[in-house]
Amino acid sequence: VQLVESGGGLVQPGGSLRLSCVASGFTFMTYAMNWHRQAPGKERELVASISAGGITTYADSVKGRFTISRDNANNTMNLQMNSLKPEDTAVYYCRAVYSKDTATQYWGQATQVTVSS
Repeated sequence: VQLVESGGGLVQPGGSLRLSCVASGFTFMTYAMNWHRQAPGKERELVASISAGGITTYADSVKGRFTISRDNANNTMNLQMNSLKPEDTAVYYCRAVYSKDTATQYWGQATQVTVSS
């Protein structure tokens, strides 16, 4: 099983980034997919989720700015991040959670997002 994140980097406030998470080794379409982030000195938090059926949820802090999506044909989940703020700076992780047994889950290795001028 692998979850490989990409797309992080350094961006100025107000800018955009698109994170991707490519999955392998499990039946992607049967898993809910999540993006989490952890800023220095803070706990890891859930940013956005997309269910196996495509239902999306967002943390209040990113609503209207971030969009989560999935492409089951290519085993890929994306997070489009617009209007980025310095407080979005964090390490971003993707997580897969089996829809029929939430104890079965996998984490990616993470990608760094830094929002700074």
